[in-house]
Amino acid sequence: MPVVGNPVSARPALRLASLLACGSILAGMPALAHAQTAPVPAPSATPTPAPAATPAPVAPRGSIIQSISVVGAERLEASTILSYIRLRVGQEYTSAGADEALKDLGATELFANFSIRNDAGNVVINVTENPVINRIVLEGNSRLKNDKILPEIKLAPRQIFTRSKVRADVARIIELYKRQGRFAAQVEPKMVQLPQNRVDIVFEITEGPKSKVRQINILGNEKFSDGDLRGEMVTKQARVTSFFSSNTSYDPDRLAFDQQKLRQFYLTEGYADFRVVSAVAELTPDQRDFIITYVVEEGERYQFGEVKVDSQLRDFDSDVMSTQLPMKEGDFYNAKTVEDTVEQLTELAGRYGYAFADVQPRFRRDPENRKMNVTFNLREAPRVYVERVDINGNTLTQDKVVRREFRLAEGDAFNSLGVQRTTARINSLAYFQENFEVKQVEGSAPDRIILEANVEERPTGELQFSAGFSSIEQFILAGSIRQRNFRGRGQTVGLSINYSQFSRSAQVSFSDPYIFDRNISGGFDIYRRDFNSFNFTGNDRNTTFQQATTGMSLRAGVPLTEYMSLVGSYTLNYDDVSLDENLFFTDVNGDGVTECDPLRAGRFLCDAIGERLSSIVGLSLNYNSLNSRIRPSRGRTVSLSAEFAGLGGDVRYARFRGRAQQFWNVGNSGFIFSLLAEGGTIIPLQEREGAGVDDVLLTDRFFLGEPQFRGFAIRGVGPRILTQVSLLNNAGNPILDANGNPTYDTVRENNRDDAIGGRNYYLGRAELEIPLGSGARDLGLRPSIWADVGALWGVETPVLTVNPAGTQQRDANGVLLYQTASGSITTNATEADGTVNRRAIVPGSNIRELFLGNSPSPRVTAGIGVNWNSPFGPFRIDFSQTIRKVEGDDERRFTFNVGTQF
Repeated sequence: MPVVGNPVSARPALRLASLLACGSILAGMPALAHAQTAPVPAPSATPTPAPAATPAPVAPRGSIIQSISVVGAERLEASTILSYIRLRVGQEYTSAGADEALKDLGATELFANFSIRNDAGNVVINVTENPVINRIVLEGNSRLKNDKILPEIKLAPRQIFTRSKVRADVARIIELYKRQGRFAAQVEPKMVQLPQNRVDIVFEITEGPKSKVRQINILGNEKFSDGDLRGEMVTKQARVTSFFSSNTSYDPDRLAFDQQKLRQFYLTEGYADFRVVSAVAELTPDQRDFIITYVVEEGERYQFGEVKVDSQLRDFDSDVMSTQLPMKEGDFYNAKTVEDTVEQLTELAGRYGYAFADVQPRFRRDPENRKMNVTFNLREAPRVYVERVDINGNTLTQDKVVRREFRLAEGDAFNSLGVQRTTARINSLAYFQENFEVKQVEGSAPDRIILEANVEERPTGELQFSAGFSSIEQFILAGSIRQRNFRGRGQTVGLSINYSQFSRSAQVSFSDPYIFDRNISGGFDIYRRDFNSFNFTGNDRNTTFQQATTGMSLRAGVPLTEYMSLVGSYTLNYDDVSLDENLFFTDVNGDGVTECDPLRAGRFLCDAIGERLSSIVGLSLNYNSLNSRIRPSRGRTVSLSAEFAGLGGDVRYARFRGRAQQFWNVGNSGFIFSLLAEGGTIIPLQEREGAGVDDVLLTDRFFLGEPQFRGFAIRGVGPRILTQVSLLNNAGNPILDANGNPTYDTVRENNRDDAIGGRNYYLGRAELEIPLGSGARDLGLRPSIWADVGALWGVETPVLTVNPAGTQQRDANGVLLYQTASGSITTNATEADGTVNRRAIVPGSNIRELFLGNSPSPRVTAGIGVNWNSPFGPFRIDFSQTIRKVEGDDERRFTFNVGTQF
């Protein structure tokens, strides 16, 4: 008969029934034996009582474990397997104990199969070990490479295979693809059996298409359009124009973030009751894209009611501070303004030494009048003093190098502004890890604080060899070695060599920001620079003069304030300016002595040649509050400088320059906006004789153009001389106009173009750097839009030619001279192929020189540019459009510069 109910609870009852039955049978066995041997007694009226039954012995519930053995183990020791279970020799073997042992073996995930049997107290454990993983193979993954998947999964070679890890890894791979927006991805795990109980695990991946956000619907919005609200979201709709955006894919985390962005937007517009009722993302019927629907409740728009400050700090007057709050009663409520005010009050308290000041805004809502009353509570806090400054982690840099950048010292009242400035100054050293911050630790008393600088050294030595090509210098080679933290003292030592087609230089430099451990900076440079000036005839670059400068410069500076410094300098230069005598010199008198010919070279070049010594004393006032020297996003720089040449030497002038630049981080959007303004003037302190001779030498003047003024060629702005040649008819005679005057070739590409610089200049720039999606940002792309304005002028009008007829030059024998394409002078008017030399002054032609560009009228350009950290090195490309120019200016709409390091 079957037992109904719980089999475990029914087991004792069955056991008891069995024992009673056995006892009855055993008790009856002696009586049966006796009846067979003794005679049957005669019946009696009084029955004879039967003998009492002997209680049956109770059987034991289990046997005692005599031994435990393990069968089937290959890699694991038997003792290791036994350590996982709780069965021990000498214990009673029970079914419950065996069940617990099986559970313990299963929990190890080391075995594919296992069982336990008991042979009269000899317990045998049979196991089949899980295989060892030989390798992990990914197949079908092209969008996510192996190096992105393998670190995220649990299985790895030489580990024990378990099914639970396989299931977890499949789920993790699918999750990785979902984060990439591929919700249709599938993963099929397979196991390839190998000898010696090894396996290969193969994940066959079907990536599927990338799931885009096809549409974003917003329901319930009345005050703002769908487009306005979509513009506040990080997630964007997939459109043709969003090709470079990485935010068009569906991401559940981004969906939650967008809800927060919507709430922030409405709170800044005064809608304090705004809430997102629901946000649902649904797959389209084709299972490819998502449609997101938001249901919102805008609520009523609130205004600020009573806004005040309730200060418990003795240094702050609540009434005075209330009048200085940025929000006023009647203004529309703005949660961002409230947050900014809390930060400003906290920073203000920190400046007065309250390191642990707590500013809490308390809101009192008036729904009837739609008013939001705000009270800023400044809770009482003790004034805090700096107990100690600790510097840790500097293995090379000396303590004093870090300590001297601290704006707070032991015993000073705590000041949050001083901590911020200290952090910025240490970061500007570039000796330690990025994003370094001074840590604030509670001191030995509530009014004491410890400032810790936990630094991590990074290499400060630089050995660089580079090669590149630019639209200005053509092929460029450069090499430099520099140590920015020489001997851990903060000193900078450097050696650099540069070579290009038009310039060569070598320089040795040294600077120390704290000479003799005093707050005085100093340094020197020793250099040699060879420069070949050039002009353009069409797209051909022609060397005009060579300038070799050998010199040295000494400088010293002292800080005036935290952000301002005064720097003095002395420069001694020896300049040698020369021209190619074969091109620009002529034996005018026929006596065998050649001299600079103004008809060939121009009077301005003839005036510049020669050797001279320049002794220059300079003074500059500098202000710098940038948050980064490498890529600033906030702060400004201002520099005013004056140089006086004439303390000895051969030249006399005073040069004044000013420069200011401001950076703004536009909100939290990643846009960086900057403005630049600079200008300069040179005042001659000597007079040079001769009509049309400028008192400032060509080599000392300002030049303006690429790269500082985008949209124009190098030296493309300002005073210049264009040399034009008259047009000839078939007979070789000049073509005359109606008045009998020669007509000239006015095509710019056929003219000789010489920039001669100016005494005065100004330059302005506005630029907005545009952030891109994470994909483009990872490539190092930083596009920007910009506009430049500037001018160069003020040079003396030169005497253009000394040949009254303005006709072609002849040699000593009266033979006409020509300039060939290679730059040499010849009497042959044709090239080797028989064509007329377009660069020559052909027989019978006249020469006309035009003086252009000497005007302060602003030149204006605008364009787009891209900085790219390319695999070949930093790359900059600009496309520009000239909005306004002056006759003679040389435009250039496309420029680039690229280099590499190896």
